[in-house]
Amino acid sequence: MTSQPPLRAVLFDRDDTIAYTDPGVYREAALWAAQAFGLDPREVGAGMQAQWQERAFTWWHLRTQADEDTFWNDYSAELAARLGLTDTQAQQLSARYPYEAFMKPVPNAREILGDLRARGLRLGVLSNTLPSIDRTLEFLGLNDLIDVAVATCTVGIHKPEPGAYRHALNALGLDAAEVLFIDDKQENVDAALALGMHAALIDLSGETPDALHDLGGVSRLVDRIGVASPTADAR
Repeated sequence: MTSQPPLRAVLFDRDDTIAYTDPGVYREAALWAAQAFGLDPREVGAGMQAQWQERAFTWWHLRTQADEDTFWNDYSAELAARLGLTDTQAQQLSARYPYEAFMKPVPNAREILGDLRARGLRLGVLSNTLPSIDRTLEFLGLNDLIDVAVATCTVGIHKPEPGAYRHALNALGLDAAEVLFIDDKQENVDAALALGMHAALIDLSGETPDALHDLGGVSRLVDRIGVASPTADAR
């Protein structure tokens, strides 16, 4: 029987895997806008959340940072109309609370990723997100730990399509069997397994019995699979 090769990399999803959206930032932004522009904070908060829900996944066609900049300019104008702001006021709100400001790293993310790197593993992020993935990882304080960051918008192929994973594997310079993939959506995990990757579901809410329930579980899974020795990885 042919044995599986040891791990050389861990590939993470971003949202609800190594980062999460903090609803407290919506409240903070609503209070700031209410004080700055004389609005009802409840209306501001509800308007901001409604705006994001309406625009969710309308950005999958974006390919470049210039495309994304246009998207956010349009978004700001739509938010202005929704909240009764001037264009200048909406731009001030967006500048103070940009997309990445609503994200926080999951508990112990930097320590756990740093430990994985110290064990000789390459780290990657493959996320169905906008082109600005590097900026979001920098805001999270994790960018220096990530070797490869792929926003599927820039590729034009989104998870769970096989091409998205193949793009990330090519960027890592590794075969599927050498990579562990972690994601919060089962269909994305299943697609990685179908390509021959190691893969596991993470559910930070703790509601899925067989899933990993914290990022520390990734380290324990790596222990079970095994890591390539430094000499084996030098190729």
